[in-house]
Amino acid sequence: MCLELSPLIIYPIIDRLLGGSNTELYVPQRPLTIIEQRLVGRITDRALECLTEAWSELVDIKFKITEVESNPHLVQIVAPNEVVVVLGFEIKMGGRAGTMSLCIPFNVIEPVMGRLLSQGWLAYQRRATPEDKSEEIARGIGATYVEVTAYLTETTITLGELMNLQPGDIIQTAKPVGSDILLRVQGRNKFVARLGRHKDHLAARIIRRAEVEERL
Repeated sequence: MCLELSPLIIYPIIDRLLGGSNTELYVPQRPLTIIEQRLVGRITDRALECLTEAWSELVDIKFKITEVESNPHLVQIVAPNEVVVVLGFEIKMGGRAGTMSLCIPFNVIEPVMGRLLSQGWLAYQRRATPEDKSEEIARGIGATYVEVTAYLTETTITLGELMNLQPGDIIQTAKPVGSDILLRVQGRNKFVARLGRHKDHLAARIIRRAEVEERL
């Protein structure tokens, strides 16, 4: 595999790592020095860690840099007529932008192509998923707060009545006392409930699940 980083983004990264501001950065047309290679190595090492993690569900592999070349024309990882997969990325940092390309020869991914097929990959994920994955997800989202609204009813009044409303006024609706109400979660119908009292607090007893477009 081959990872290519454009000098247009490499030198701004080096400048920032050394405390520069990139305001008037000159991009030299020369190979990286040993010190610059070590600075860039910190970035590429982190990128390769992420790449290793991304492939870990598919195959046990660890990516590492074996050689660095400043002239891309001198790099030849496969024969010119071999099939490769090229992934292109645009990296932006402040007002600077550059490209990053990842070239993967087909013969590298050919042994795991069966797992990369849509149906095969989904089946592989199901086999590779631990049995307690659903419990882990439930624990992760179990403490998340959601908004629950008890939707009582709706009615219409005239604009004049609205303008004359005062504290203590009563708005009468056509809904009988004791009728069921809707419980909405994050603004969507979830349950049909009935209002009541529990330990000196207003409460709602859930009766059944509500239809998506149900109106009571």
